[in-house]
Amino acid sequence: MNLNFVGKVALITGATSGIGEATAQAFRQQGASLVLTGRNQQKLAELQARFDGQKGARVFSVPGDLGDPAFCRELIRQTEQELGRLDVLVNSAGIIAMGRINNTSLDDYDEMMNLNLRSVFYLIQLSIAMLSKSKGNIINVSSVAGLRSFPGILAYCVSKAGLDQLTRCAALELAEQGIRVNAVNPGVVETRLHLNSGMDREAYRQFLEHSKSTHPLGRVGRPEEIADLILFLASESAGWITGATYSIDGGRAQTCAR
Repeated sequence: MNLNFVGKVALITGATSGIGEATAQAFRQQGASLVLTGRNQQKLAELQARFDGQKGARVFSVPGDLGDPAFCRELIRQTEQELGRLDVLVNSAGIIAMGRINNTSLDDYDEMMNLNLRSVFYLIQLSIAMLSKSKGNIINVSSVAGLRSFPGILAYCVSKAGLDQLTRCAALELAEQGIRVNAVNPGVVETRLHLNSGMDREAYRQFLEHSKSTHPLGRVGRPEEIADLILFLASESAGWITGATYSIDGGRAQTCAR
């Protein structure tokens, strides 16, 4: 299996925590140069210092809000200016919010769609020129909620279902340029996603404990497990895989709602 990324550049969004941070570490360990982005400027600086301490490739960070199209354009511009190429785009940034069909506001719905779906569409669009030169690829971090419906997180489910369809459509349209597009669909993974949405620590602890019973393998996932799948899908060993949405969820997508 060829997981060597020496001489290649990976752009990772949502790199300051959870799956994004674990993915950055995985690519760095395989020799890739990194462009990291997130809204936490201090954490980005810490990551850059940590990864720069390792030998070899460059690490470059660009803090900002992916919900702002102007920032998306600046992120791609700086990637090309500073590193001159792009081989892998990992769209890991995302948010979740509680809400049902009767109480989700338009503002909350729009915010979810803007970050989880619209910004991914735009970054893919902006990255085509560089990825077509490198015959690179894109991995979108979706969710089991893109494949199955769950009550109480309506806008999140819709955004991830849209992301899965964006993955398939983009894979079909970009294949002729040699660009592969895939997605990973994790179940519950222990990250800061729910805490950042406003869930308090005790409620989150109870949620993780309950999730052991909703995932057939009896536990929640680890960010590093998702990062390993992303690394494989980005590698030459996955060179004939495109348009796929890969469940990595302890069997959660095979169960009924409970």
